[in-house]
Amino acid sequence: MNEKFIQQLGLVAAIVLPLWNIPLVIRIFKRKSSEDISLLWVVGVWVCLILMAPSGFVSEDVVWKAFNIVNLVLFSFVFVITLIYHKGRS
Repeated sequence: MNEKFIQQLGLVAAIVLPLWNIPLVIRIFKRKSSEDISLLWVVGVWVCLILMAPSGFVSEDVVWKAFNIVNLVLFSFVFVITLIYHKGRS
C-alpha cells in the first residue's frame, strides 16, 4: 500500500468513527433517558477531548485534525444531550 492510500483511509476512518455517537443520541431521544450512561464517563471523555483539541487544531496531520474536530463536535452533542436527559437520583 502506498502512503497516499493509507492517509486517505485514515482520514475516512477519522471522520466515520465519531459518527457512532449518533446512534447513542438517537437511543437517548427515543427513550427520553440517559440513565444507563455514566455521567462520570461522559464528563471524563468530554474533558479529555477538550484537552486534546488544541493539539488537533494546530497539527499538520490532516487525519488527527479531522478526527479531533469531528469527534469534539459530535461528542459535545452527546455530552449535552446526556446531561439534559439524565434524571437526578432521588
